[in-house]
Amino acid sequence: MTARLPPDALGRRVLCGSEYATVRYVGSIPSTAGIWLGVEWDDPQRGKHDGSYEGTQYFKCRHPRGGSFIRPAKAEFGVDFLTAVKDRYGVSDKQDAQDGTENAVVFGTKTVEFVGMDFIANKQRQLNQLVNISVSGCAVSHAGQKEEISGTCSNVRHINLSKNLISSWETVTDIASQIQNLETLNISENKIKFPSTSPPVSSAFSKLRILALNQTEITWTEVLLCAPGWPALEELYLASNNITVLERPDNVLQTLKLLDLSENQLLDGNQLHLIAHLPRLEHLQLSNTGIASIEFPDAAFGCKTKMFPSLKHLVIKENKISQWSSINELDKLPSLLSLNCHNNPVMDTEKNPETLRQLIIAKISQLKVLNNSEILPAERKGAELDYRKIFGKDWLAAGGNWDPEKNKLSEEFLAAHPRYPALCLKYGAPEEGELKGKQPLTLKNQLLTLTIKCPEKPEQKPVEKKLPESMTIQRVKGLLFRLLKVPGSELKLSYQSSKLDGKEVELDNDLKPLQFYSIENGDCVLVRW
Repeated sequence: MTARLPPDALGRRVLCGSEYATVRYVGSIPSTAGIWLGVEWDDPQRGKHDGSYEGTQYFKCRHPRGGSFIRPAKAEFGVDFLTAVKDRYGVSDKQDAQDGTENAVVFGTKTVEFVGMDFIANKQRQLNQLVNISVSGCAVSHAGQKEEISGTCSNVRHINLSKNLISSWETVTDIASQIQNLETLNISENKIKFPSTSPPVSSAFSKLRILALNQTEITWTEVLLCAPGWPALEELYLASNNITVLERPDNVLQTLKLLDLSENQLLDGNQLHLIAHLPRLEHLQLSNTGIASIEFPDAAFGCKTKMFPSLKHLVIKENKISQWSSINELDKLPSLLSLNCHNNPVMDTEKNPETLRQLIIAKISQLKVLNNSEILPAERKGAELDYRKIFGKDWLAAGGNWDPEKNKLSEEFLAAHPRYPALCLKYGAPEEGELKGKQPLTLKNQLLTLTIKCPEKPEQKPVEKKLPESMTIQRVKGLLFRLLKVPGSELKLSYQSSKLDGKEVELDNDLKPLQFYSIENGDCVLVRW
């Protein structure tokens, strides 16, 4: 804690005990002695007023009770970067040198003993060997003496400066400019004042690949102003910054592979169009951004969009997407492999989670991972065949026909099921027999008529059973235990289908349902033990 008031105290970040605040006023208050600091607390519950006292407004707060007046002696204005590093890594131990006592330092798995000044010198040499430095929560507020950092931390490549007292982008630049090969920088949870105009060209971030600016109150406009200084940036984390509006990044961020905009309430889904032409963007994280719909209007049904050409991994969980049309639109992304869409209203349209998963898989052709779970080829085939069957009657009613020349589907059907024509090309149009009778409302209600055989036990006669498609392999084994009196752990199951030309497919995952393996009526389940 420091009692001396810095000349640039106004606007600085301070620490009072364990509470963070920003200095909004420095000066006197009538009828009181001495200098006061008017501070706006990060936690408004800590405050007492809105910056006014006895009818006079000394400063303004975002929250009506977010401000307080404190004495300078109670405010900690922080330390320079190198002081924090030395404190964090145990180098500023002058007492050891004065006492001449023996000390030990651990280098990896090796413990080395030093005495007096040798101890300090060797600890400082160890700083020069550090590649990763973390001074998170160490009250860093400024860079310190010029060139002091470069002379002490010459090999550093990765720095964590999160949750400190840094109040300006200039301070960040002052520190980074002394780290020659800086690749990773985390300055999250610092309330920083960013440039309102393009900052001077600097080589401080010329090798920076990863930058975390979560909870820094940065705007997208400020990102674009600073971005020319990040020519090699590959990952940019901007979560929880109240970013609502995006702008097209012209000639900047062109090397970006990952962008995290989570926890920013975007104005609407169309904001995504403004960042859709980043040529190398592979990961886009949009958790809890308020998005209600996704649309790529440049591409027709069944075609690929020119937007997000390299996007492989998309996270849109915890949003407001309620229509299947947005899920259909994702099939237009040319490179999409992984999707996380948990906790959206559209996920509540199906009670059976297995049915829901199958619908999404069938609608997005290239998807390999859904909600952190791999999509195996057998699961995709089953999902697509079931989708083709379930919506076959709708296809027929919408103008579908087994004669390609008469097959003229309505715009409404294509809008609801844009992949259906592709599934018909892949597996053939649904057969007339498949469309007879009442269609099941959900996949779980379908029953399969299966023949159960024990090929290595001829004394066991084949048995015909009706089993629900949603029945897991584990439950099938339980049924067989009752029939055959053989423990389920000893049973090995497979099945044969006329469509597979006699080839056996192992039923090797006890937790998967029969429909996962695309088993159909009339197929034969083979039991061995």
